[in-house]
Amino acid sequence: MSQSNTENFTNPSTFILLGIPGLETAHVWLSIPFCAIYAIAIVGNLTILLIVKTEPSLHEPMFYFLCVLAISDLVLSTSTLLKILSIFWFNSREIAFNACLSQMFFIHSFATIESGILAAMALDRYVAICHPLRHSTILTNPMVAKIALAVVLRSGTFILPYPLLARQWPYCRTNIIPEPYCVHIAVVKLACGDTRISNYYGLFVLFCVLGLDVISIAISYMQILRAIFSLPTKDARLKTFGTCGSHLCTIVIFYIPSLFSSLMYRFGQNFPQHVHVLLANMCFLLPPMLNPIIYGVKAKQIRCRLLGLVTRK
Repeated sequence: MSQSNTENFTNPSTFILLGIPGLETAHVWLSIPFCAIYAIAIVGNLTILLIVKTEPSLHEPMFYFLCVLAISDLVLSTSTLLKILSIFWFNSREIAFNACLSQMFFIHSFATIESGILAAMALDRYVAICHPLRHSTILTNPMVAKIALAVVLRSGTFILPYPLLARQWPYCRTNIIPEPYCVHIAVVKLACGDTRISNYYGLFVLFCVLGLDVISIAISYMQILRAIFSLPTKDARLKTFGTCGSHLCTIVIFYIPSLFSSLMYRFGQNFPQHVHVLLANMCFLLPPMLNPIIYGVKAKQIRCRLLGLVTRK
């Protein structure tokens, strides 16, 4: 076991992940729902990718964005849950310093990609509802590819400073991380000296990158609601609004836990540590599991294709 107390070291060779502090005795039992979540996330998102790939009627912008969302969910769940399960099952708490920074980059970058794709999907719904006759000319396949590429490049550009800055700090307190994986704020808290640059940059990404996504989603849905309420009949309004149902559910399960977790890390010092950790886990575990379920139930095209595959088998 590497250094895990308060000896002085500049760059530790390894960090020690505690899993869920305060619930160590329940790790084996907690592994059951965590493993089930991972299995559902993998099967569900791979199913979404397969259905969209094999069904020509789904080759349209909303489902292309959904595929990018499914890929980000697969990477996000794999980069977190595999380490969580190794801690729960094998007590494998050590993680190399570089591996920790790499995990940090993957977790935050793909979470940011997911936020950007949700904003892109809101744009698609806005164009489809407010400018239906121009939808196919505005959101062409090349345009969808450019939007997806821009979302990925934006994520990598803004998240890359996280591990680069974390690498510069001296670590002279402890190498114990009270989490089951490496996230930015948890690693920076272990550093000595003045880490305000990392803290301020983390807040900048939270409010200026993710915040802009939220604002763009809100503006899109304000315009969508205006268009819906201008429809002549209640049935038409409900049918049109129903096309946004799955996207709205995805927005709620992604942003609400993320917001509470970020605020709790910075201002909720009176909450027990295991509450912090469990809430943070929900940010990374619930969306990958629930997104394919939501779209499988809400999106008629995917539901019909899935039922067709099951019936045929």
